[in-house]
Parts: sequence; structure tokens; C-alpha cells
Amino acid sequence: MAFELPELPYAYDALGPYMSAETLEFHHDKHHQAYVTNGNKLLEGSGLEGKSLEEIVKESYGKNAGLFNNAGQHFNHIHFWKWMKPNGGGAIPGELEKAIIADIGSVAKFREEFLAAGAGQFGSGWAWLTLKDGKLSVTKTPNGENPLVHGGTPLLGVDVWEHSYYIDYRNARPKYLEAFFDNLVNWDYVAELYAKAA
Repeated sequence: MAFELPELPYAYDALGPYMSAETLEFHHDKHHQAYVTNGNKLLEGSGLEGKSLEEIVKESYGKNAGLFNNAGQHFNHIHFWKWMKPNGGGAIPGELEKAIIADIGSVAKFREEFLAAGAGQFGSGWAWLTLKDGKLSVTKTPNGENPLVHGGTPLLGVDVWEHSYYIDYRNARPKYLEAFFDNLVNWDYVAELYAKAA
């Protein structure tokens, strides 16, 4: 299957003041488009044509770095746009909240660990709420890696590549992470992914 750039599920200016229209235009139209364009070129002749995106990500990991980097980032970004919504943040739906408290300790502890993972990821990468072996945990990965390649299911991810925040926050990555968690997260989508994976 060829990679395709999805439409954003909201207007470019819908996530302000926490994420600007300029950031979304660059991030979606330029960066995500580049992963799609390059991924499609690298998919040709890889032997993985016709596989699902998840299969391509898992099967190229450690074997075809160029394809993996672009396919991984394509997968991550398809979800990243849905992990945000206007007037996001706030209360976490019941079953997901119960699971977070059971596995991590509290919502406050989860928030603290998630922000620390994002701030502590050296260089480019992602911080995640991951479901693995029936248990939730906070993880982080470099570059385009995601929990799929480590046997987990990503339920929430935040992009900490500089292109995700530099226009709006300059080098203040922790402020971006706080704004993301408190004001942008689409917890309904996270809960939907949890319900499918649990």
C-alpha cells in the first residue's frame, strides 16, 4: 500500500494558542509530506509492498533504515494529528484513567513521567504511553522509533523533534510538553486505542 498524507482533522489555526497555524503548516505539509514521499520511493523494491503500515514498520526495523525511518514517522504522525484536538486535555475517560492509576500510580504521576520522558529524550524522538503485556507504562524512543518495534502498542505519543515546537516555543521543550498534555491531548482517541488494544 502506498503511503498517503492524511488531511488534518482540524483547521491549521484550531490548536492555537498552544500550537500555531505556522507550526502545523510546516509540520504537516512539509515534514509529514516528506516522510510520505520518501517512504513511497523506498518502499519500491523493498519486498514489503502490499503490507500494512504497521507490518512495514516492524519488518523494516533493523533491516532497512531508510524505509523504517520514513514509515515509522508516517505511522507516528498519522496518530499524532489525532492525538490532539481543539480544547483538548482535561479529564481522562473512566476505563483508561482506572488503568493509568492501577499501572502507573496516579494521573499526576503519569503526567510527571510523560513530561519527563519527553524533556529527557536526547535529540529527536518521541515520548509514549505504551501498552505492553497488558500493562501501561511511559516510554521514550529516539528518532522515528515507536513502541510497535519493542512489542508494545502506542496509545499516546508526543513528537519532541524540534520542528514540532521550535516556531512556537523556541528551545523551551518542557513548556511545549506541558501545553500538549494540559491543553491539546484528545483523550477520547487515546481511550479508543486503549479499548482496541486492551
